[in-house]
Amino acid sequence: MSLDIRQGFSAPATETTTLSSASGNEWWRSAVIYQIYPRSFADGMGDDGLGDLIGITERLPALVELGVDAVWLSPFYTSPQKDAGYDVADYCDVDPIFGTLADFDALEKRVHELGLKLIVDLVPNHSSDQHAWFQEALAAPEGSPERDRYMFREGKGLNGELPPNNWDSVFGGSAWSRLTNPDGTPGQWYLHIFDSSQPDLNWQNPWVREQFRDILRFWLDRGVDGFRVDVAHGLIKAAGLPDYTAPADGGSMGGSGTLGLEPQIDANLDDDNTPPYWAQDGVHEIYRDWHSVLEEYEGDRVLCAEAWVEPLAKLARWVRPDEMQQAFNFSYLETPWSGPTMRAIINASLVAFTGVGAPSTWVMSNHDVVRHASRLAMTAENPQGHGIGPRSPGRPVRSLGLRRARAATTLMLALPGSAYLYQGEELGLPEVIDLPDEARQDPTWFRTDGERYGRDGCRVPIPWEADAPSYGFGPSGKSWLPQPADWAPYARDSQRGVSGSTLELYRSLLAGRSIADLGLGHVEWLTGYPDAVVAFRNGSVTVIANTGTEPVELPAGEIIVASEELDGRSLPGDTAVWLRA
Repeated sequence: MSLDIRQGFSAPATETTTLSSASGNEWWRSAVIYQIYPRSFADGMGDDGLGDLIGITERLPALVELGVDAVWLSPFYTSPQKDAGYDVADYCDVDPIFGTLADFDALEKRVHELGLKLIVDLVPNHSSDQHAWFQEALAAPEGSPERDRYMFREGKGLNGELPPNNWDSVFGGSAWSRLTNPDGTPGQWYLHIFDSSQPDLNWQNPWVREQFRDILRFWLDRGVDGFRVDVAHGLIKAAGLPDYTAPADGGSMGGSGTLGLEPQIDANLDDDNTPPYWAQDGVHEIYRDWHSVLEEYEGDRVLCAEAWVEPLAKLARWVRPDEMQQAFNFSYLETPWSGPTMRAIINASLVAFTGVGAPSTWVMSNHDVVRHASRLAMTAENPQGHGIGPRSPGRPVRSLGLRRARAATTLMLALPGSAYLYQGEELGLPEVIDLPDEARQDPTWFRTDGERYGRDGCRVPIPWEADAPSYGFGPSGKSWLPQPADWAPYARDSQRGVSGSTLELYRSLLAGRSIADLGLGHVEWLTGYPDAVVAFRNGSVTVIANTGTEPVELPAGEIIVASEELDGRSLPGDTAVWLRA
């Protein structure tokens, strides 16, 4: 439901505690940033069922119509695609499956012509094993400068037959692989926190640091407005690489881990349980250096950390004034649909980030987690990165998941700070659960022998036209992951202009957020509501979200936008609304 959002806003009279957003007028403090996963957005070349840069460029007007401020591109670099592009073989070129550098330049030009900003992914923790740096290391002798670019170590045991420590890969199995020397004898081991095709770089090596300064400048010279930094908490490992056994219920990337369980809010900032491969203090020196590189360029450039770090007060170290500008708020993403926990995490976020002069970010979905239109209706634990599939317990009810997702987004887009959207969430897309085993491509699926489904379910190519081949994803009708047969109602052309559709809800929310300048506002908590209700005022807008089952009466005021059609002045469960007095 949406009404005339372009009328003037006036503030309701209720009061309580106020939490302000950090001050400043840089675009990234309040921007709504749309994540594009290039493989799955639009196939402009139309020959292989893979999305590409031409397809992105052609579809950019739809994002302007949606009302976002910036786009973030997941990796499009030269890569053998063992991990869908997060295994980079050349950081300064475009993989032919996505196009050419000329295609990138055309995309960058079009983005800026349309008044948007452009953020690109950067993957500094590891490269592909096909990168020239690693191939040169393999050809060089032990102890050589080339080997020192990566984390090579001697094995343990009588003949070095055991890995250097007991670390596990995020994708399952050991984090170490052993080389075979040219004469057939066993050689050194190398570290790969992710897949064996993704060797970790040695960030203690000044040579590595200088290469990445050059990479930053290469893309800044081509006009990008910033970088989303993959695994930003992983570049430095603890001295001596000590053994570490991760908790069974922990997240693979280092957060609280189980989507749907309450994240850490108040905890020791430097407890002894920090994994020796995550969140080491040495990373901050790297990002202070990168900050200085970005300052060489005109305009407000941005670094955003993908850092699965808790508690929030510790994560805030990544966004101190001389480091990054943003960090993904995964504590918020992992918070269950519960009034008390949502209020607590919003409070903690605003306090932590504002305390270092940074905006909080808000995010519900991305290419690594179960889509929130499914996740919010799950009834079983689901550790981050495990995914869901045909044999998963607690499969979500689709209608309940979508209802909660719409309400959660209505709440999120009223919060001060910067918000991230993941392609397809504006269509209400659910996680694709019933992918055939033979279609799956995530390394997690293979490294765990099918025990974990991985992330393919949130990466299925998105639908554009209900009646077109591959729902308009590309003219060939091909799709690198199979699209569900019942996705026609989710297609953009099925929802555009349709009152009550998820697409139109997002458009109303984004327009209202911009008009009322909510991204630069503040939260004033409103009292007198049941625990299941999250109620606050941001400037001239009153926001009420009911996470419970019992309806609550709305205060006086005109309804600006609601996540569901309302019957009178009663707000039912799993519904959120914006009001003006």
